[in-house]
Amino acid sequence: MTARLFHAFCLATVCATLGTLSSVGIGAHRAVGAPAVAAAAQGDACAAVMGADLGLPHTTITVAEEITPPFAPPETFSSRGFTVEDVSFCRVAGLASPEAGSEIRFEVWLPPADDWNGRFQGIGSGGSAGAIRYRQLAAAVAGGYAAVATDNGHTSTSGFDGSWSLGHPVRLVDFGYRAQHEATVAGKAVARAYYGRDADFSYFVGCSQGGHHALMEAQRYPEDYDGIVAGAPANHWIGLMTAELWAGLATTRDPEQDLPRAKLPVLGAAVMAACDGLDGLEDELIDDPRNCDFDPGVLQCEGEDAGDCLTAGQVAAARAIYAGPVRPSTGESLFPGYALGSEHFEAPDGLGGWARYWSGITEPGGSTAQFMKYSVFEDPDYDLNRFDFDADWDRANNRSLGNDETLATALNAIDPDLSAFKARGGKLISYHGWADALITGHYAVQYYEDVLAAMGGLEQTTDFYRLFMAPGVAHCRGGPGPDRFDAVAAIERWVEQGEAPDRIIASKVVNGEVRRSRPLCVYPRVARYDGSGSIDDAANFACVNPD
Repeated sequence: MTARLFHAFCLATVCATLGTLSSVGIGAHRAVGAPAVAAAAQGDACAAVMGADLGLPHTTITVAEEITPPFAPPETFSSRGFTVEDVSFCRVAGLASPEAGSEIRFEVWLPPADDWNGRFQGIGSGGSAGAIRYRQLAAAVAGGYAAVATDNGHTSTSGFDGSWSLGHPVRLVDFGYRAQHEATVAGKAVARAYYGRDADFSYFVGCSQGGHHALMEAQRYPEDYDGIVAGAPANHWIGLMTAELWAGLATTRDPEQDLPRAKLPVLGAAVMAACDGLDGLEDELIDDPRNCDFDPGVLQCEGEDAGDCLTAGQVAAARAIYAGPVRPSTGESLFPGYALGSEHFEAPDGLGGWARYWSGITEPGGSTAQFMKYSVFEDPDYDLNRFDFDADWDRANNRSLGNDETLATALNAIDPDLSAFKARGGKLISYHGWADALITGHYAVQYYEDVLAAMGGLEQTTDFYRLFMAPGVAHCRGGPGPDRFDAVAAIERWVEQGEAPDRIIASKVVNGEVRRSRPLCVYPRVARYDGSGSIDDAANFACVNPD
């Protein structure tokens, strides 16, 4: 795989499943064979960063070293067994402490000056953060970018750990927004010191938690980046954590509502039968789940439980997952539910769709369990079954972090007023898979609609911000839909050449072979088959306004 192709794929999907890779071997840049004089000069420039006046009063540079491969970065839960093979670069590590108790670790990786493409890139994290993403740094530097990544203000042993927040409200502020900004400012200063000039363009790329921080950057720090890619963003953090808890409790709180993984293919097939053909094609992709009216009650067993039907309790669980959390006292929706088409699909580990998160479990887990226990209730032994979707929803939003900060103000990136980002000329691309069973695509649309209302409508918004919904695509990547696409190239063309993307071509690759391609269209447009040629070829589809 070439450096550019690896880089595009890795960043468009934010390398969601690269844990099986043991090394990066993408050597289109200066490596072992570099001339000794040039290598020595670059090593001197790298070492000089340590003593340079970076103008960062609360930041300390702890490492500045020239890296010649192979290089094994510090081991974290996301980099275990990872080695950078064919890329030389200057590695700078630092620590920012904007207030007492704040410890924001970051690293900046810089390609040699001759290989630098003039761009600076901020790399988003995933899960609940807690580790510098070395795989993504390696992909970025191999593509010619000066890049920065941060642990978002805490160190964890897993991507879903929440224990770091107990007794440390400052860390929640860092996690929510401050760490990404501090790392960005430091990263730019390091790059300026190393290259002797500012980057021509700055970009931020992230999916999931990285998408959350992408939108936080656009809302809070509009001057940080010229272009931003926000994939499957977890930007309504309180709402998302509540929705995940709701879905987990829907299948565990009442034993009658246990939804076995063996029943998910039955549910998924029924949804596909009801929804697939609504766009004129039966292609195992649901173009827009909002257009489909499906009730899992059609699958309720007429008698005894059987493999091809759902019990009354299982129907109730499915309905709850589709509906999303509500206030029991008023029926008010707190956050959208999961989309039709997210229930089941084949995955290499057998855990596609709800099977990975909401089925076959005994209690809610992952980030939501850790967040509720450590950040909301500040009690590692808190029983999640006690959660009250009236009072405890308010508690989750209003918990004080001091200095007029609450969990909601620190963690939610839901401000629809992006006028400052637009005014500085910033461009923003967001994408979200409709088959995402972790962060519902319904909220991506809801937030975008909020932005449309705040920014004066579709024309005024698409001047700088475009949303691409991806049928059949799961969380960041995966699922039956075409999930490989180059959002990075699209944002660069928009920022640097003024070419706003009307469509982005996505491919479904199986065993190295492209099985299907489709255009991802600017919301609210959708892809429609033109009536001739293969339905697996994007060339035979046009982006049109929905019926």
